[in-house]
Amino acid sequence: MSSGSIKKPPLDSTNLVREGKPHQPLPEGAYGQDLTIRMANLRQLQWWASALVVLPVFIQAPWVRVHPLSACFFTAGILGLGLYLAQRGSDEWSEGGELLVGMSASWLAGCVFWGWLRAQPVWHLPVESFALPLALVALNSRWRVSSSFYLASLLGTACTDLMMKITGVMDQWPAVVEAPLNEAPIVLNTTAKQLLHPQPVVALVSAALLIGFMAQTMQIKGNNVPSSAQNAWAVASSVLVTTVVIDGLFLIAALIAPSLSGLI
Repeated sequence: MSSGSIKKPPLDSTNLVREGKPHQPLPEGAYGQDLTIRMANLRQLQWWASALVVLPVFIQAPWVRVHPLSACFFTAGILGLGLYLAQRGSDEWSEGGELLVGMSASWLAGCVFWGWLRAQPVWHLPVESFALPLALVALNSRWRVSSSFYLASLLGTACTDLMMKITGVMDQWPAVVEAPLNEAPIVLNTTAKQLLHPQPVVALVSAALLIGFMAQTMQIKGNNVPSSAQNAWAVASSVLVTTVVIDGLFLIAALIAPSLSGLI
């Protein structure tokens, strides 16, 4: 019998794929839904990053004045919780844990400075920078969100200290923090009023605009990188913006209600 006379059975579409599933196109609108969810998650992460920047203003500042050593020991709790959530939590809780790991470094540095060196502002940035080498190395690891939180906080601190030096506030700072409790609000208010002259105002506004520009650049950068790095850029952007807002609120409080500023 010739080969040409062999009749081949008709193809059965149900048998085309035996070992794997055939490729199926995504449902209409699925990509848009996924993008919406992703953006919502990023906004939530940024909200938590901002909250962790604000938290020390209301908890750490008064605590460290009363008992700085216990505030330092609390760092272990923040770090332990962050590591636990980062390793064992769901995706959402894992990202929150990474934020806590980054915050623990800023928390410890803040406790050391405000607890024992608060009258020596020249030591502020060196103390805050103690974890800088580790943070730079961790940028290329799974802890990039932790690193971005710490590094953005450090950048915000550097900008704040620089403006304090330029405007002359740093020279007055020891007098503010060492004044008796009943006199400190008056000294702080007098120092804040020195910033209402044209040159300091221009310097402060320029610095705020520059930091805002850097934050916006980070936000745009985050939209053009792989998803694994988007969180880090989003967190850094949020931390910088929050730093500007807090500095502005500090200045307003020092002018209107210095006793409520949290700095004394």
